[in-house]
Amino acid sequence: MEHIGEVIESSTKGFTAQSPKIGKSPSFGTFVKTDSTPVVYGLVYEIITQSSEPGRKPTAYDMSIDELKREQPQIFELLKTEFHVLTMAHSQSKEIQFTLSPLPPPIHSFIYECTSKEKRELSEQDFFLRAIMSSSNVPVDDLIISSLSNADKIRKNDDEYIVRMGKSLSRYFKDDYERLSSILRRIL
Repeated sequence: MEHIGEVIESSTKGFTAQSPKIGKSPSFGTFVKTDSTPVVYGLVYEIITQSSEPGRKPTAYDMSIDELKREQPQIFELLKTEFHVLTMAHSQSKEIQFTLSPLPPPIHSFIYECTSKEKRELSEQDFFLRAIMSSSNVPVDDLIISSLSNADKIRKNDDEYIVRMGKSLSRYFKDDYERLSSILRRIL
């Protein structure tokens, strides 16, 4: 399996990874893991393509991507794609622990998309929803919707699963009916 990123910034709450290819990254809301010990699991919550030189911004050339690749191929060497990951669990053996990792993933650890089995296990209970909701630096509503959609795809659109997660969301958002209703409408 080919890695989809490499850790370039790390903390116990989350990490940033750089993609090996410009413009390529896991999608928003994708379940990912590190190859470190402990293995750290998380959700992609932000994707950024920018200049690889601090303080420098890309310039508009008024050309299509194909024209730029043909006439100015060197400008793509000055770009990088990074993605930010919210930590939601870890494992030091076979069992996944739904707590922050005792240590952040080391810089230069590789990032992989989780297997279907891991995605199922990470999303079986509502722990991942709680991790999203308790984070202050992520787009909470959209990350809930995207991660639930991804979890539902592995289950091949299991209505029972969505109802169970909807009940969990109703407990979390018991004082904010409008927000809950908006999230549920967008999931369905």
